[in-house]
Amino acid sequence: MAALKAYVLLFTAFFFSGLMQLSMAAQEKSATAMATARVIDGKAIDQAVAYLLMFAALFVTYFAH
Repeated sequence: MAALKAYVLLFTAFFFSGLMQLSMAAQEKSATAMATARVIDGKAIDQAVAYLLMFAALFVTYFAH
C-alpha cells in the first residue's frame, strides 16, 4: 500500500511538472503577442479545465479503490 502511494505521488509530481513546462512554453511563445493586446484564449481555458477534471478523476478513482 505504501509503494502504491509512492507511485501516485511520483506520478502526480511528473504530471504537474509537465503542466508547468507546457505553461512556461506557451508563456514564452505568446509573450510578445500578449504585450500588444490582452486576449482570453478560450482553447487554453478549455484545456486547463480538462486537465483539472482528469486530475480530479484520478484521485476519485484512487480513493474509491
